[in-house]
Amino acid sequence: MKLNDPFVITISREVGSGGGSVGRKLAEKLNVNYINKQLIQALEERFNLTSSGIEHLKNKKKHWFTDLFEQVAPAPKATIKVGGYTFNREFQEAVTVEDIYEAEKEILNAIADEGSCIITGRSAFFVLKDRPNKVDIFITASKEARIERIMAKQEKTKEEAVKLIETIDNGRDNYVKRYTGLSRYDMRNYDLILDMDYLTEDEAVEKILTFIGK
Repeated sequence: MKLNDPFVITISREVGSGGGSVGRKLAEKLNVNYINKQLIQALEERFNLTSSGIEHLKNKKKHWFTDLFEQVAPAPKATIKVGGYTFNREFQEAVTVEDIYEAEKEILNAIADEGSCIITGRSAFFVLKDRPNKVDIFITASKEARIERIMAKQEKTKEEAVKLIETIDNGRDNYVKRYTGLSRYDMRNYDLILDMDYLTEDEAVEKILTFIGK
């Protein structure tokens, strides 16, 4: 990776692995934008959906007009701004999962055009596959470690943590397969894989910095 040129680092991760925190710390070290909640907020504004509504929609395999009708505000247009870009979309009564995916692609590419950044999730490893100067990373951990982390970070019971992992894993798996034709567990998708059972967040950041030549 040429760090003097605009670059993109994508981080795919299992829920509870600490990948989000690693991405944030890495962005701080490299002094670049960290993209995660920003994208969700942009989607919320674009479609007037809640975060939970977006995730619910993405887990579906076809149109779900009834749910969306209750969530989408009756506005003629939805507009968002990301960096120097403005996006407009005519209001549709039925916002589909395809709309969300196309919105994500549009927003991710606009963000990457703005300059170097770290992007967590959102199938960025595939959406930005043709970008030069990009590194794709996958962060994993054992299910036991993920359960313990979720219990500690989100104050959930073990049963709640297990259910959360299963729900999010299934949703992400279905979404990635549907739009990329790939499994997010296929290690050939990535340049670097980190197992957080054996690393602290700071150690993971250092390994990434070493890998990219920083």
